[in-house]
Amino acid sequence: MTGYHDYVLGLIPAALVGITALLALGGLSLQMAVPVGGGVSALLIAHAMFVRGPVDAPEPTPTASEAATGPAPNAD
Repeated sequence: MTGYHDYVLGLIPAALVGITALLALGGLSLQMAVPVGGGVSALLIAHAMFVRGPVDAPEPTPTASEAATGPAPNAD
């Protein structure tokens, strides 16, 4: 199952190369297009790390009966 961070990992090089090529073909010098493409890639990385950062799955909270009696035994 692909998630948000999988898409970001694919978009990082696509943004760097794609935006750089688009700007260079559009008439901007390569020396200006590369930092712009790199900046967009850096913004993608920052968003994936700090805005929608990876988190661990929350542990399930015990129900009232489990909290009173302790965890249920394994049925192995």
